[in-house]
Amino acid sequence: MEPAAIIETINITKKYGSQTAVRDLSFQVEEGEVFSFLGPNGAGKTTTILMLLGLTTPSSGAATVCGLDPVRNSRDVKRLVGYLPENMGFYSDLTPLQGLDYIAELNGIPADVRSERIRKSLETVGLTEQIRKKVGAFSRGMRQRLGIAEVLIKEPRLMILDEPTLGLDPEGAAQLIELIRSLNKERRMTVLISSHDLTQVQKISHRVGIMLKGSMIAAGSMASLAKESLGIEDGRFSLEDIYMKYFKEV
Repeated sequence: MEPAAIIETINITKKYGSQTAVRDLSFQVEEGEVFSFLGPNGAGKTTTILMLLGLTTPSSGAATVCGLDPVRNSRDVKRLVGYLPENMGFYSDLTPLQGLDYIAELNGIPADVRSERIRKSLETVGLTEQIRKKVGAFSRGMRQRLGIAEVLIKEPRLMILDEPTLGLDPEGAAQLIELIRSLNKERRMTVLISSHDLTQVQKISHRVGIMLKGSMIAAGSMASLAKESLGIEDGRFSLEDIYMKYFKEV
């Protein structure tokens, strides 16, 4: 039995006046996998995410997320999808407990289950010992983990992360990638990542899609892309090798 597609797009295009940000994009993300968008700034990665969330409307084409149309059912999609944007905003004068309680209330999570979800989310991201510390004193890595805790209190089917390791030192990036890996493995959480951190993406992705100038120029497992682009079948490749080969050919 084929895995269900939790994301599917068919020729979605987004234009801003005369500029085309995303062009005829068709791809699928299967339930339970980690799929990563790769590409330079301006490739159309974030615009695609905004269309999947119903935060901007495609100029043409169609998409479904968790079986729903994000244009017609944007509110329902947002209930099922957790989103961590590139620059997450936090209330710096609140503690993690206070901030998560407020977010949970905004998401309509009943008071009788709210505290337990918050506790589990903070435990999952390793911030239990920081619950009395103001978020304004958090490091970038701690803020990213807190952002994932905000995502988890919704108990989403799908988690979308836009440049999650941006600005993190190597240790912080490795810790965050390991957290994402454990969520995918232990909870079978479907994850869509937008990134240009090729080293970290290679560690956790089941498949990748390479975007350039609004189009997806290649998509598949790293082994299949290595065979297609480099003629290599024995594992002696890096994602950077694959990426640069496609990048140079377009």
